[in-house]
Amino acid sequence: MKKFVLGFIIGILFVGLLGVILVFAVMRMGGRTPAVASNSALVLHLEGDVPEQAPVDVSLPFIEEEPPLTVSDYWRVLQQAATDSRIKALVLEPRDLSAGWAKLEELRADVVAFKKSGKPVYAYLKGGGTHEYYLATAADSIYMSPEDELDVKGLRAELMFLKGTLDKLGVSMEFEHVGKYKDYPDQFTATGPSRETLEYVNQILDQYYGDLIDVMAQGRKKTPDAIRALIDQGPFVGQEALKDGLVDALLFEDEMYDKAGNPNKISGHSYDKATAGAERGRRIALVTEEGDITRGEESTDGISEDGIASGEAIRTMREVEQDSSIQGVILRIDSPGGDGIASDDILHEARRLSQKKPMVISMSDDAASGGYFIAMTGDPVVAYPNTLTGSIGVFYGKVDLSELYKKIGFKKELLSRGKYADIDSEAQPLTPDERAKLRTEIEGFYRGFVQRVADGRKRSYDQIEPLAQGRVWLGSQAKQNGLIDDIGGLDEAVALVKQRAKIGASEKVVLVQYPPRRTLYDLLFGSRSGDSEMESELRAVLGNVPLRLLAKGGVMRLMPFTLTIK
Repeated sequence: MKKFVLGFIIGILFVGLLGVILVFAVMRMGGRTPAVASNSALVLHLEGDVPEQAPVDVSLPFIEEEPPLTVSDYWRVLQQAATDSRIKALVLEPRDLSAGWAKLEELRADVVAFKKSGKPVYAYLKGGGTHEYYLATAADSIYMSPEDELDVKGLRAELMFLKGTLDKLGVSMEFEHVGKYKDYPDQFTATGPSRETLEYVNQILDQYYGDLIDVMAQGRKKTPDAIRALIDQGPFVGQEALKDGLVDALLFEDEMYDKAGNPNKISGHSYDKATAGAERGRRIALVTEEGDITRGEESTDGISEDGIASGEAIRTMREVEQDSSIQGVILRIDSPGGDGIASDDILHEARRLSQKKPMVISMSDDAASGGYFIAMTGDPVVAYPNTLTGSIGVFYGKVDLSELYKKIGFKKELLSRGKYADIDSEAQPLTPDERAKLRTEIEGFYRGFVQRVADGRKRSYDQIEPLAQGRVWLGSQAKQNGLIDDIGGLDEAVALVKQRAKIGASEKVVLVQYPPRRTLYDLLFGSRSGDSEMESELRAVLGNVPLRLLAKGGVMRLMPFTLTIK
């Protein structure tokens, strides 16, 4: 009886707490729209990743942290602020940025476009590193505090190899792949990089480093050679950064605002809310597909922040198709790929949508392997010079735990009917006959992938295949090879879709994000289930290894490597 009463009381308290949260959420949602004062400075606090897809908005008054603005949010906010007479200046405060190099190109281009308004742009660095400084070089003036450090010292690529660890555990990862550059499995099956891996990773590093030098030279009005020499002396303490002309003054934050005339400050989030809905124009859908591609109805993280579930992607595209107010579509892709069948399903739906409404493909940091595959609708493809794309190849992978089972004394008896019934069992390695069977299967998938690309690019199979082989191309290389059509970001994609939709070049358009930002209600009452605690811990160690994809096995269209450049 006591347990029943205790459980009843706890249940009542839980329901009451839930009710309080919902009341606060409704109050927050229906709260007053922020006001934009005259003589304001728009202050952008850029931190962590800058997502393509709108994260969940918790919208609680007692939780100060707000969800990050998306790439398209920053694009819209800066365009709006450039013509807003109440906004007199822009202040950038980047910190611990983890956005990829293509997103940094977009953000920096948006700031440069804002500067054409004649309004000053200031950057204030707090523990600024290379990502933060890349963006800050678009500002008219860069500041940091006297004792802070500017951690600009070049770039490095980090490649991870797990074979030695797996061998000690008695775990073997078994793969078959097509394409000499399709070396994603190497991180599980090799102890070091192949010649092909070193070839393309060094090319990526060379381009990123060259781009960094160029923007620093332009922003600080120095020669590229002078910048190269300076980078070799980094990192820099405050006085060194000032002496070398990398910053304009050593000031505390309040002193910077004093120097700027003590403007009223409005954050990017507040300005976004204050001006939301103020735009008028023809409606263009911005359909964002971000993360690993999986089969199913729901994304891998449960709340559509980090994953492309085929069912969810198809449902979103059908919503766009049925919305008669939408006059064009930008399919924005930021994905290293994933499940081969899911990629095919998404491409099929994207082609259907393309037949109904004018479409343009816009690539972000990654649009490789399955991410490139879903872009092959036959519509114009736009990418940044630093976008990672291509990687036209496939692989099959499964885990073999037979040696681990022996070590821990675990026994699994397999009873099967059918020649290949055990082909995906983790309790035994692949036989030569099973490998041959898998090889035939993935070679068929590879030919299909190349043919989809040939169809989408309106070229022959023989023209595309030499560019395939799992090779990752940078956007600038992809343009030279005919794998994309144009170099550019959201501005270029908007201009192209306006042409295709017969919208005048000077006419205003409004980007309508699909899927829209999720609310607290979705978070509390959605049926999605997130990563397990163990998976979350493994992600902390393994980085971006798509654990769920590998656990399911099957034919994958994934980028050839988990690559981190710092």
